[in-house]
Amino acid sequence: MAAPVPSTSLVVVSSLIAACLSVFYLTSGSSTCHLVPLSALAVCGLVFCGYLRWRGAGTAERRVCVVVVGDIGRSPRMQYHALSLSRHGYQVDLVGFLGTKPHNEVLNEERITITAMADVKGVQVGPRVVSYVTKVIAQSVQILVTLMETRRPSHILLQNPPGLPSMAVCWLLCLLRGSRLVVDWHNYGFTILALAHPHTHPLVRLAQWYERAVGPLAALHLCVSEAMKEDLQENWGIRATTLYDRPPAIFKEAPLELRHQLFLRLAQTLPSFRTRGEEAGGAGERTAFTLRDPVDQSVTWRPHRPALLISSTSWTEDEDFSVLLKALEEYERCVREERGLPALVCVITGKGPQKEYYKKLIDGLHLEHVQICTPWLEAEDYPTLLGSADLGVCLHRSSSGLDLPMKVVDMFGCCLPVCAIHYNCLSELVKHEENGLVFRDSQELASQLQALLSGFPRAGGRLEDFRRSLQTSRGQRWDDNWTQTVLPLITMTTPSP
Repeated sequence: MAAPVPSTSLVVVSSLIAACLSVFYLTSGSSTCHLVPLSALAVCGLVFCGYLRWRGAGTAERRVCVVVVGDIGRSPRMQYHALSLSRHGYQVDLVGFLGTKPHNEVLNEERITITAMADVKGVQVGPRVVSYVTKVIAQSVQILVTLMETRRPSHILLQNPPGLPSMAVCWLLCLLRGSRLVVDWHNYGFTILALAHPHTHPLVRLAQWYERAVGPLAALHLCVSEAMKEDLQENWGIRATTLYDRPPAIFKEAPLELRHQLFLRLAQTLPSFRTRGEEAGGAGERTAFTLRDPVDQSVTWRPHRPALLISSTSWTEDEDFSVLLKALEEYERCVREERGLPALVCVITGKGPQKEYYKKLIDGLHLEHVQICTPWLEAEDYPTLLGSADLGVCLHRSSSGLDLPMKVVDMFGCCLPVCAIHYNCLSELVKHEENGLVFRDSQELASQLQALLSGFPRAGGRLEDFRRSLQTSRGQRWDDNWTQTVLPLITMTTPSP
């Protein structure tokens, strides 16, 4: 039987005692006592390091700690990392906020243990800088204590951003526990901060200095695009491995029966999915898009159904949804002019800080043939809705110009044609006129919507051509890509049993 593990409380108490001794002796008049507090601090540090090393002794060979200083349920890439690690025999501690329900696969996987952290806040009075500083301090302590309570891993896999303060704290824990830090660069934190502040703002400059100083300390680096890989190498001195986002197997075209069931569920809370007028009283199950025959129970498309357009968002500053709203107003005008365009149901999914702002703009629109709804979908319903839609729209503008929109990856996995707003490295994912269309403003998007949906739902046309192209050119799925790219890096740096 293993010896009992000392509690974190013992370490904390020892630290407090050492601190009190230090204050006492440093304020005493004796010049010969100044070595005592230093000795006390040194002993406390040794106890602390020994505790961390000894607590998980012998358990690090096949264990990885995946850290998300954010909502786990809204961090699909890190959930996919955890699932891939578990499928290859690793025990996984998944650490982060539990605001949104994670995928059922994550919840049901025996090798994955979820450790929840609270979303701490800084001091809410005084200058904003005080709030930032106090939040960083509180979060540093929180991350340190939370990770101390996990078993010693061979690797800590950290999502960045946010990397302040988690990158430094995780690096320190790796140093103390003999683990390796792996940073997965999704973007740069300082460029996201610059969306709310000028680039010359002290907080932005501090965040940039921090990432440049602490980032290279990690043992391994992953990133989401070749453009980011080149930038990390040229400007940061970091050699990263590109792990493109790839859709997992759950993102695929949905069969008509599954679409009908989803539409029925959504119709309970979303009027856009319900039938209108006299049709609502017809026989059999009916939605705005599908109907079930009461005799043979078969499901068919309604002959004059509206087109279903979907966009997903985190409702942040790097996505300007006024571009889509202006395009939909122009589309409404064209429908009224009877240009052979269908009615349109636009679903914008997601949570985020600017959602209420855009909902007010949507409520102020006067649209008859275009309906807009903004639901939050469960993790299991989102892939089905993508697999049921007719067209996707992406308004993600990278704050750094170096990351790629994961939502487009998921749409392509469902063979869903996409219109995406242009920025520097988007061509690594969306190739104009090959697997989708790229636009630069609302007028260009409106023109693309008209061109793609003209004559809908009649067979043929550019929309169907794009879908067929996506069906015949399906690339790797997440698991295969991860196994080829990441697993060798983890395996080579995992201690032998």
